[in-house]
Amino acid sequence: MDLALSKADEAFRAEVRRFLNEKLTPDLREAGERTGGVLTDPPATTKWHKALYEKGWIAPAWPKEYGGPGWSEMQRYIFASELATVHAPILQNFGTRMCGPVLMKFGRPDQKAFYLPRILSGEDRWCQGYSEPGSGSDLASLQTKAVREGDHYVVNGTKIWTTHAHFANRMFCLVRTAQTGKNQEGITFILIDMKTPGLTVTPIITLAGDHEVNQVFLDNVRVPVENRVGEEGQGWTIAKYLLEFERGNSYAAGLQAKFKSVRVAAASERIDGARLLDDGEFARKLAEIEIDLAGLLVTEHRVMSQLAQGQNPGPASSLLKARGTETSQRLSELSIEALGFYAAPFEPEARKQGANVQAVTPMHGLVFMPQYLNTRAATIYGGSSEVQRNIMAKLILGF
Repeated sequence: MDLALSKADEAFRAEVRRFLNEKLTPDLREAGERTGGVLTDPPATTKWHKALYEKGWIAPAWPKEYGGPGWSEMQRYIFASELATVHAPILQNFGTRMCGPVLMKFGRPDQKAFYLPRILSGEDRWCQGYSEPGSGSDLASLQTKAVREGDHYVVNGTKIWTTHAHFANRMFCLVRTAQTGKNQEGITFILIDMKTPGLTVTPIITLAGDHEVNQVFLDNVRVPVENRVGEEGQGWTIAKYLLEFERGNSYAAGLQAKFKSVRVAAASERIDGARLLDDGEFARKLAEIEIDLAGLLVTEHRVMSQLAQGQNPGPASSLLKARGTETSQRLSELSIEALGFYAAPFEPEARKQGANVQAVTPMHGLVFMPQYLNTRAATIYGGSSEVQRNIMAKLILGF
């Protein structure tokens, strides 16, 4: 596989950089740099979404027929890499990356015509109603029930760790419509308006002091049957398809940007008057991470090459998910070591966009501790590392 960029790809990268220099304003850069979790909060994301939408770049993986740019796999990879390098705000992508592709494959024509343009424009913000208390990695054990009454499903249950549900106006949700047979056979995929009576969003504040996740309670929530995607009982098939896109992420570019930040911190901080960067043991750890990042980058390029041939991510998405999140955790641990005593202050207010709070922690490490705390869950959400290894053992190794 040739990893060198073609002249066309080099020209495209130059175009992306010109766009970022023009549209990624100082306030948006600040918001991106101060993001301690997996997503940046509004209003920065609203402004950034609009800029990308007006350019036609809000849904890089979408085909032109649905309003996407029709990019090649290499163009998408270049775009994601450039965004990560300049710390652009991290957009909520449950619509563009997850619900949108599901609707394209399983949705009715009227569902595509209604929802897809609203996802692109940002009129609809989606959240994911999958995990429940006791049903996380074992998603097939979910218990939220949907009982059909005429032209509606009456939904009762709860969803947890629902990221950005407090900003969303719609949720795609897995519900149990039957108790017979295997657990997977009784699951259905539905779309819920978050303003429907009986739906309540309760915040969960993370260890870093952020409101990023929530618990959603559904008490006799009436959902029109026309909001079902696919057939009744087809939800597990749809869920597996969606999870390929959630797990098959691009990690290397963002981790390489974080790696550079850790090096800056290690060069700035002193231990007994000496730079941490000059410590032999720390330098060894840094070198090991750098080697792993190089391997991850090549693996992503290999998967990208397969995608360019029209293949779905499949089990390769599990490989990237496990390797990417575990490397992220190790790098976040190293960032705390690089920051030293400055990792201790609890300063969520100082990380808010436009904050006038004087931070104790140096700016080069302000988000290190929040990111460290947040990445503790990275090997759990989207399917735990243990689940990913089971998938790889079965589908790649044949065990």
